[in-house]
Order: sequence, then C-alpha cells, then structure tokens
Amino acid sequence: MRIIVTVKQVPDPEAPQSSFTADRAAKRVAVAASVPAAVSDYDNYAAEAALRIKDNDSDTTVSVVSLGESHVLDVIKRPLAMGADDLFLVQDPDLPNGDPVTVAAALAAAIRKIGDFDLVVSGRQSSDLDQGIVATALAAILDIPVLTNAIAVEVNGDEVQIDRIVDDGIDTVAAKLPALVTVSNELGQPRYATMRGIMAARRVDPTVWGKGDLDAMDAADPFTEVVDLFAPEKSSNVEMIEGESPAEAAKALAQRLREERLI
Repeated sequence: MRIIVTVKQVPDPEAPQSSFTADRAAKRVAVAASVPAAVSDYDNYAAEAALRIKDNDSDTTVSVVSLGESHVLDVIKRPLAMGADDLFLVQDPDLPNGDPVTVAAALAAAIRKIGDFDLVVSGRQSSDLDQGIVATALAAILDIPVLTNAIAVEVNGDEVQIDRIVDDGIDTVAAKLPALVTVSNELGQPRYATMRGIMAARRVDPTVWGKGDLDAMDAADPFTEVVDLFAPEKSSNVEMIEGESPAEAAKALAQRLREERLI
C-alpha cells in the first residue's frame, strides 16, 4: 500500500501577531524575516494518521508531498523523522499563495507523477490561510472519493473507514480505495520525532520538481481572486459610569442601559 501525505510549510503560527502585516498592494500577508518556518499543524496529524496505518502494515510506504516557493529541509523533513519514507517537493514562486484550486492541481500533477497510490491524507486546513479548500479540490481533480475531518482512520481491505465528530456524536463512514481523507486534531497527539528518526531523515534526499516538470499545470485556471486584503480597524467607545456610592453607580448604570434599550 502507498499512502501520500500532503504537507504545507507555513510561518510559525506561534509567532507574535506583530510579525504579520497585511500588504494591501500585493494582496498578501507580509511575514517578518525573523519568523521561523513550521509544518502546518493539521498536516502533522495527517502524517500521524498515515503512520498509524503503517504501524499495522509493514508493507505500507508513506510518501510526503509539499508545495512551496522554497523549503527549509530541517522543517519539511519532520514527517520523515516521524517515520515517513520519502519526500517530494514542488517548488514554484507563483503557486504557494495562489488560488486553492490551482494549488490542488499542482499537487494532483505531482501525485500522478509519483505513480500509483491507495490513499491520500491531508490536514483539514492549513495553519496560515485556514481555507480548507485544497484537499477537497485535490480529491475532485484526482476523481477519488473524499472523507473529511477524520478523528480516526483505518484501512480494511479495499476500503478506508473514518470516524468524525458530528453534532450528536460520532459518524463512521467508509469509501473504496483509492480515496482522500482529511484529518482533524481530535485524532490525538502526533508522535515525536526520535533522534534515530531525525538522523535517518537527514540522509533522505528529496525529489524536487518545478512547475515545468509537471504535466497539465498550465491548464489549471484560477477559480478565485483576492479582491482585497486588509487588517480590520479596531475602535472602542468607553463611557465611565460613576456615583457617590456603589449603589448610586449601579442605579446610574441601569438607567444608562435602559436609555440604550439594552435592558
């Protein structure tokens, strides 16, 4: 069995808010150079889900695919340090912050180039844009079924089964392989990379492709356009209610709330 995990490198979401500013002219978020890179949080859970399947089937190969303008190898190799087998990088300056369907098309082209697969596992959304579109678009382009927001993933024969949280409990659904699954953080804590795993990951040379190496990339037209990008303006209007005693202050507050028809 071959499982492909899609992983995105993002600016560390734990960085101070002041490190991120809206570049309205470029219609993108500008990130301070001091902000380190990280693997998108939900993608760590996706890698963990794939590796749990591998734990139960030693014949399973877990391949990691990532798209970006460039990659920090010590960061993007984290799934390898956790136990994944190989790494494929698609690097192009125009794709990482593009239309989500265009990104999905690039990932689909990379997955087809890798070869036959049984399961694609993705995080439910990225830590930077939080759109949650790419994975479902990827499934549509690959023409395979998609199961979303998994908190448990199992492969039984020729089908994949997941549990997911719904309003009134747990929903269990299944689909025939090949399929795509998106994973949520309720799956459970991803495993830590061991020192042995880190050393093994350093010996793995990733396969790196550019846009020109992938078939049918130019045929993917953008489905969305960023019209504007800005930080919302914050405003406050504070009125102090005073009184000679706490009781008078409370009475004045109640009167003011009645005037505003809040009570």
